[in-house]
Amino acid sequence: MNTPWDLLKLFGDPTRIRIIFLLLKEELSVAELQEIFGMGQSRISSHLSLLKKNEVVIDRKEGKKTFYTSHSKFLEKSNSLINLINESMTTNDQGIEDLKNLDRILDKRKQTAALYFNSIAGRLSKSYCPGRSWEAIGHALFNIVPEVIIADLGSGDGMISQLLAKQAKHVYCIDNSEAMVQVGREIALKNNLTNVEYTLGDLENVPISSATVDIAIMSQALHHAAHPEKAVSEAYRILKRGGKLIIMDLLEHQFDQARELYADLWLGFTQNKLHEILKNQGFKNIEVNVVTKEKLEPHFETILASASKF
Repeated sequence: MNTPWDLLKLFGDPTRIRIIFLLLKEELSVAELQEIFGMGQSRISSHLSLLKKNEVVIDRKEGKKTFYTSHSKFLEKSNSLINLINESMTTNDQGIEDLKNLDRILDKRKQTAALYFNSIAGRLSKSYCPGRSWEAIGHALFNIVPEVIIADLGSGDGMISQLLAKQAKHVYCIDNSEAMVQVGREIALKNNLTNVEYTLGDLENVPISSATVDIAIMSQALHHAAHPEKAVSEAYRILKRGGKLIIMDLLEHQFDQARELYADLWLGFTQNKLHEILKNQGFKNIEVNVVTKEKLEPHFETILASASKF
């Protein structure tokens, strides 16, 4: 980290103050910052380059996109400056407008995923979904015991939940797509599954009371979460002591088209990263393994993770 004088010179530019103000609140791509500020890519990139050089921000590659967030070193050593930036930006018109645009961008992220799943509601089980194979599902079901309360987080139409419902005490199906929830309810009604409850909700703000669930499942859902850590934290919150989380997701890949084709926010996770997320949220007895590899290109691989709450 550079000296306080260097930081003062760095933040002599109002645009750089606006950038770090938003990056203190949310990880954003260059394109998203362009849209928020109404500026050209080269101008935004130039500012980000200076901020990165001075260890104020750090970048992360996700396929062809680059995301930026505030650097941990800056957060640790510049508390007074950060408070000053936040105080000044939240009390002037420009900062208030930037926050409104940030909310719009974050809502746009969610709407992109919701629109995709609304478009395939009613045929999700028949449509191709990366990493969603019966072999992978079989591995997950092996970890499930009967007569328990289950939460299927990011359930879609609830294919897995409806398989488990005949043995489970109660199954909560949570999804952020209204169309998916409606289709799921209709299927459950048709199959007389009275113990399956479909609710509109977000992975990062699950509408289930704390410590009420025996098993939480995320099947090909975590890579749709804007903040995977928050989604895992919510799963931890709703689980009882001794409860178990089962995650099926994609191993990290470079098939960037998945963003447009399947509304994916993350291009999968490495085994180490998923283990780290689970550990940081308090889970124990963590196991993460690759369980399938698809034969057709781009050869998606599925990872299965299990962890317990104590």
